[in-house]
Amino acid sequence: MRLLEVKDNPTEKEFIQMAARLYKNEKNWIRPLDKDIKSVFDPEKNKNFKNGEAIRWILKDDSDKTIGRIAAFINNKTANSYDQPTGGMGFFECINDQKAAFILFDACKEWLAERGMEAMDGPINFGDRNNWWGLLVDGFTEPNYQMPYNFKYYQDLIESYGFGVFFKQYTYQRPMGSEVDFAPRFYKKAESTLNNPDYEFRHITKKEYAKGHEYFHEVYNKAWAGHSGVKPMSMQQAKATFKMLKPVADVRLIWFAFYKGDPVAFFISIPELNQLYKHLNGKWNLLSKLKFLYLLKTGTCKKGLGIVFGVVPDHQKKGVEGGLVVSYVKELAWKKGFQYHDIEMNWIGDFNPKMMSVVEQIGGKILKTHITYRKLFDESKVFERAPIIT
Repeated sequence: MRLLEVKDNPTEKEFIQMAARLYKNEKNWIRPLDKDIKSVFDPEKNKNFKNGEAIRWILKDDSDKTIGRIAAFINNKTANSYDQPTGGMGFFECINDQKAAFILFDACKEWLAERGMEAMDGPINFGDRNNWWGLLVDGFTEPNYQMPYNFKYYQDLIESYGFGVFFKQYTYQRPMGSEVDFAPRFYKKAESTLNNPDYEFRHITKKEYAKGHEYFHEVYNKAWAGHSGVKPMSMQQAKATFKMLKPVADVRLIWFAFYKGDPVAFFISIPELNQLYKHLNGKWNLLSKLKFLYLLKTGTCKKGLGIVFGVVPDHQKKGVEGGLVVSYVKELAWKKGFQYHDIEMNWIGDFNPKMMSVVEQIGGKILKTHITYRKLFDESKVFERAPIIT
């Protein structure tokens, strides 16, 4: 076996194509867009290169067939925030061969150790946690956009190498239709806001979308800024987020609560894009773009994806959460002919029991489990899981 660093067009192409060959008979795997994988490792497109570095390898067998791939990276902004300086490994794909897998893991470990790291998390992304993060260990259904999907045997390969569970992250699912109702106590809690004329619950209109980022910015910074690891969002960032979502946004899925005209809560969802991208075979050219737009406009997507939820502190525990959900299902989701049959909510960590409780109160059930592992290079040191958010 020989390890090759990805450093030119042929090896980059092989890095992507080997996964397509590996999963060709796996019915639930959805090929990611090639451009999305490439952009992670493009210094001009990934801002994390300003404070870090990354490397990729492919592994070939004695007959020159590619049998594995992997990447390692360091984000200097986060590397030293743990007891042991910690880097990352990700984009791991491999045949079911422990020797091959260990060669790939060793390459990451050695590269990271040479740069002062004492541990590595994986499989993770050289970027935001909400993309390409974690190993799928339960719920092997079609992945949501930029969420990992892998073979079941990966868990044995990773754990045999000495990785320990750092935390688990869950994808919750809930049917949109009225076949799943809420508990009476949930309705009772919601009534305090639904019957209060000072509160208004509704989706934004198409004309209103141009200023939707202002509502989002106001609620987000009050609801989330100040939480561990969450920085305040600038108005420019909020505007960029809504601009990015605009081509795929369905305003019916962007639900706000207002109190005396001011936004105080939101639940933002979009059509689940992998339900469209799975028809494009990883390509993003003119033909695939036209096909994507056609599929989007003709209602092909039947699944919604929850992006973010928030309630400003002054209105928490007053029934606003329930008001959002009950108004949404009664005024929209439970109406005959509503396009979306299910909604999934990605990335709710087991270290955040409060958020798990909120999602379970609205009828969400765990559909998928991903694990973020950590490997300490000095195994004599005490391994600790991610702390619980209280």
